[in-house]
Amino acid sequence: MIRPARVADVPALRGIERAAGETFREIGLDVVAEEEPPPAAVLAAYVVAGRAWVAERSAGGTSIGAERSAGGTRIGAERSAGTGLVGYLIADLVDGCAHVEQVSVLPSQRGRRIGEGLVEHLAGWARDRGLPALTLTTYRDVPWNGPYWVRLGFRELIAPGPGLRAIREHEAARGLDVWPRLAMRRELAGS
Repeated sequence: MIRPARVADVPALRGIERAAGETFREIGLDVVAEEEPPPAAVLAAYVVAGRAWVAERSAGGTSIGAERSAGGTRIGAERSAGTGLVGYLIADLVDGCAHVEQVSVLPSQRGRRIGEGLVEHLAGWARDRGLPALTLTTYRDVPWNGPYWVRLGFRELIAPGPGLRAIREHEAARGLDVWPRLAMRRELAGS
């Protein structure tokens, strides 16, 4: 189930981010694995602003499974006896679009379409607000980054707007450009 994040979820979001970051070590991107998650106060600000969502297991043992997000999107299949958060997404408004600031899923939950479900939930949120598109920045060649986003309908932006250019400059200053990065956009039908 996807739901709005709560301030009480913030420590779990930071834990999900740390776990997801560790997978970058496998391909030599230690800079990502070693980067600290956003501070609790920053994540709490996304929650309060209504731009943070979580994917969680339901108490009945079904996680994400046959349930649907608020936008009606099927978001994967999994069975679990426990409860808890398995992924999250935070979003900004950048250049007039809903910007995926961060989406992370526990590595043990990969392949269950949880990230896709969170993105589709954001797409519904953006459509409800009349926003024309989703944007993000990512690694071009990391399999669970650039190629993944293409499968979800995103396309490389050759000429990003000023907000995305500023984000890319900030990423470069943080040392994230050790592998090629790019800005991407997905148009939203019905916006």
